[in-house]
Amino acid sequence: MAVIKTPGVYIAETNAFPNSVVQVATAVPAFVGYTGAAANDGVSLLRKPWRISSMSEYEHFFGGAPTARFKIEAVKPQVAVPAPTDRDMLQARGQRSVFCHGGKTYLLTRAAGRAGGRFLMHQAMRHFFLNGGGPCYVVSVGDFDDEIVAGDKTMGLVGGLTPLLDEGEPTLIVVPDAVLLSRPDCVVVQRAVLEHCGSDTKKRFAILDVWGGDLDRRNPAGDCIDWFRAASGTNFLDYAAAYYPWLHTSLSGGGELDQRSIEKSEDLAALLGVDASLLAALTHEACLQLNLMPPSAAMAGVYTMVDNNRGVWKAPANVGIAGVIKPAIAISDADQEDLNVTPQGKSINAIRSFMGEGVLVWGARTLDGNSLDWRYINVRRTAIMLEESCRLAIVAMVFEPNVADTWEAIKRTIGNFLNGIWKQGGLAGAAPADAFSVSVGLGETMTADDILEGILRVAVRVAITRPAEFQEFTVQQQMQGS
Repeated sequence: MAVIKTPGVYIAETNAFPNSVVQVATAVPAFVGYTGAAANDGVSLLRKPWRISSMSEYEHFFGGAPTARFKIEAVKPQVAVPAPTDRDMLQARGQRSVFCHGGKTYLLTRAAGRAGGRFLMHQAMRHFFLNGGGPCYVVSVGDFDDEIVAGDKTMGLVGGLTPLLDEGEPTLIVVPDAVLLSRPDCVVVQRAVLEHCGSDTKKRFAILDVWGGDLDRRNPAGDCIDWFRAASGTNFLDYAAAYYPWLHTSLSGGGELDQRSIEKSEDLAALLGVDASLLAALTHEACLQLNLMPPSAAMAGVYTMVDNNRGVWKAPANVGIAGVIKPAIAISDADQEDLNVTPQGKSINAIRSFMGEGVLVWGARTLDGNSLDWRYINVRRTAIMLEESCRLAIVAMVFEPNVADTWEAIKRTIGNFLNGIWKQGGLAGAAPADAFSVSVGLGETMTADDILEGILRVAVRVAITRPAEFQEFTVQQQMQGS
């Protein structure tokens, strides 16, 4: 209180309530990739995180879908269909397909070069918003017309993570274009994403795709899941989840195709001109390639929808995915056993089709599947939310006196916040004391030396809800009573 020297009446107001903790946003994805444009009224948005909230906003700032380019050729009966010369660069994943029509075999291949290069961001954003997506950030690292060699494209995607370090809001990282790189380059990008989430920021969660995830695990070329597990390393696995397989979607109806989309020989051009059924079959195959998508963007939408409807503490599983015809690979219960629980601990979440229920997300684990602390996605993401919310609240008390009044204010502030989370169902326990505790003070969390060093320690313990992943239903006969 100021020194009073003049006689009179003075009003002094005091605060009746402690500062409150505001829950931070939990599902604000940042998408990194190549876009058709990147400008705001002539000002470049290249490598600049830009917040949008709808597909129309995305197209306004970042343009539309890339022009599709394909090459079709007839395969002679005595000649085997050519195998990709470099499987790392030419996958079955939306790049080539073989189909039969009228007793003949045709090979449809995505054209090489920048004109026909495949980029996933536009389709990914459509899938995100279709599945409940909301406000998000887009980082464009280049446009479709750039002449990009593979190494530069890899470093471009990795470099797109750097400007996100200055943004406080994004909580999820999605890089759909990573799986279109070669396998080694995809590993570089995904490891950079893991480091960004688990080391550089420690407050973000990565949604990863499995490279070659449109292929069956029994494919003669190798097991895509084994590749992914071997390449993902051992660091920051609790800050990410991966999903398998890729998805056949209904995002594109062929509107991206025109008369210039398909390169063909003169004899095939003449045949297409008179055989409408062949043209229809060709368009169908091209649409199948355009609509084959990795699931990360759709899952970002699912995370957003579940967070908004139920809370971040609800596992993003047993939820349908919109805009999907079927998974690229059908997974049985036996197939999922090794995906979900494996000695390596690198759990992969399955996306499965169930009779009468549609396509469902059927897994809720992080890549750190052997960790009892961080096995489940909702546990890690809830912890991130609690940590960041409390940190932002008590930063106002930095340089306050390190005394009992400050300790008690911190305890009340955090305790009130956690009590609210418990009431919403985010913490487990029949009473608040069972769900959380907050400790702070001399002899409790600090020593006299800590106070002399200017250190204030707060210990928070929480019981975060965990999903009922395995449910056992027991039926037993009993003797007739009457």
